[in-house]
Formats: sequence, structure tokens, C-alpha cells
Amino acid sequence: MSLGLTALVTGSTRGIGAAIATALELRGVTVIGHGSRPPLLAEAEIIGADLVEPSAPQTLWEEALDRAKQHGSGRIDILVNNAGLFAANPIDASDIAWLDAWEATQRVNLTSAAQLCRFAVRQWLGEGSKGRIVNIASRAAYRGDSPDHWHYAAAKAGMVAMTKTIARAYAAKGVLAFAVCPGFTDTSMADDYLATRGGPGLVADIPLGRVATPDEIATIAAFCALDAPPSMTGAVLDANGASYVR
Repeated sequence: MSLGLTALVTGSTRGIGAAIATALELRGVTVIGHGSRPPLLAEAEIIGADLVEPSAPQTLWEEALDRAKQHGSGRIDILVNNAGLFAANPIDASDIAWLDAWEATQRVNLTSAAQLCRFAVRQWLGEGSKGRIVNIASRAAYRGDSPDHWHYAAAKAGMVAMTKTIARAYAAKGVLAFAVCPGFTDTSMADDYLATRGGPGLVADIPLGRVATPDEIATIAAFCALDAPPSMTGAVLDANGASYVR
């Protein structure tokens, strides 16, 4: 049964994003997906946009609105910022290489999410309508990350602070914002990290004894998008197997 709601989920072609898209669809939400590359014919509902490019978020938002019109509503009710870039950036890289990697990670993980949040909030305020934002941050926002991932931790910390700011600024207008902070999750992004940094030792640091699954994170994201009571706006939900508790 359709809920009459439309969600834009970035980074929805694999891992956590794909699980979130599926979870929302199963609840009756129309999902407009996003991937970093142009979609295959079999992925007609996926919008391709490389979020490293400064103009990509605006293009993505406008295309998503066009897709929403095709579905009848003409609006985005839920924004899930999940797209992420996780690539090592050692401090002994050349100055320009280090800075380029820093800027690319900030743009994908934080700046593009900020742009999409801005477009969404402006739409909802302009219409006098309600909306929900779910930002997929990371345990790294609070615990930090490896010596090669300053940029990733900084971007995710910024995402958490941005979420709290949006929640405080627009709660009275019906705009709600939540952040989810996964630890290691069973995705290709995490697999590379675990393999290069001694996977068993890292898992041993998780009291639960295993990494999270994408479906677990999706359950939390869908709850925030659909079920969380308004009084929860601004909440940051951890999902790291008690590897970091606040």
C-alpha cells in the first residue's frame, strides 16, 4: 500500500543505500535512487550524478523533482543523504594530492549533503509543508578514524553538526532531521578498510562480536524517515555494536 510519500536516497545502488531504498519501498514509499554513474537501462529509477562535481547536487535535486512529478506528487517528502566517499589520504602524500583528496571527500560526504538539505528545506518552507531528513554519518564523527582518514572523520562530524542545526532551526515548521552513525558495516566500502587494517583485530574491538549489516542500518533509517516521533528531531542514533558509546 502506497503512503503517498516520495524519498530521494543518495548512494542507493549498493550497500547501506540499497538497503534503505528497499526498506522504504517495502513500507510503501516511492523511492528515487541515485548513483555516482549514469544508470543502466535496468536501473531506470536511478539518477546518475557524480557528487564530486559542484553542480551535481542541484542537477540531482531538479531531476528528482521531475521524477516525482511523473509519480504524481511533484515533491520530495524524505531526503536520505547516504552517498559517501571513503579513500585513504596519508599525510605523506604530496601537498596537492592531499588537498585534492580532502576536498573531494568533503564535497561528497558533506557539501553535497548540505546542498541537498538546503534544497529540501527551502521546498518545505516554501510550501508550508512537512519533511524529514536522514543523514547517514559515522561513528568516526565522535571517535575519529585512522591516521589516513582525517578528512572522512571531519566530514562526518560536520554532517552531525549540520543535522542538529537543521533540527533546531526548523522543528517548529515541521522539518525534522536525524543522523545515523554506523560503525563498521558489511559493505564493500568497509571490506577494503578491514582488509588493509587487520580485520580480525578491528572486529575484536566490537563487543557485539561482528560488524553491522546494511539491513540493520536501513531499519534505523526507515524508522527515522517514517516512524520517529517529532520530539526525536535532532537525535543522533549510534549503530556500532557498542564499539563506541557516548
